Amino acid sequence: MTNNPATPVPDSTPTRTDAVADADAVASDGAPASLDQGTYTRLVEPRSANRLDLAQGVWHQISRKYLWVQLISSGTVLLLVAVVVAVLSLVLHQPWALIPGGIVAVILIWTMAILPRQLRAIGYQLRDDDLVFRRGILWQRMVAVPYGRMQLVDITHGPLDRGFGIAQLKFVTAAATTGVTIPGLEQTTAETLRDHLVAVAESRRTGL
Repeated sequence: MTNNPATPVPDSTPTRTDAVADADAVASDGAPASLDQGTYTRLVEPRSANRLDLAQGVWHQISRKYLWVQLISSGTVLLLVAVVVAVLSLVLHQPWALIPGGIVAVILIWTMAILPRQLRAIGYQLRDDDLVFRRGILWQRMVAVPYGRMQLVDITHGPLDRGFGIAQLKFVTAAATTGVTIPGLEQTTAETLRDHLVAVAESRRTGL
């Protein structure tokens, strides 16, 4: 009988383009397969050659549902601003309210317009010794949290998050500046990732 050749280990890439690539990527970093269900499939990066770059490993992304949560939240604030401005200017005859109201409305509309691109720039990577979190396009942030330094892994979600079945995962360490919050995770993904990180962190602390 001829033995089947060993399956080659796939190269680590920062993006995932199909379901097969997702399965291989998860196998390469030891993360549960459910981390990539319902997420974006391509990480958006700044075009500048001087951007913060971490090419090694696989980037997992957040749920697409998080976009709707943010749009509804911003849209609600925009509606409230419009109502307040209308009452002040039309009912109370305070036309000056149109100026600050217009400025706030422009900022909110601009924020909502660039939100899809901003959310696709959020990602996290599970490496051998730490978790790396990244976000931002114009202002980039990249934080590495060692597994052995994690003191608390917390899941939180508000009423709107629960309606869409998503949550945020927060890591607390001894140094407050290295704390990380990953927003917009599927609730099952957040729970799976929490259990995975707790197990890995415990093994690092016990030296296994």
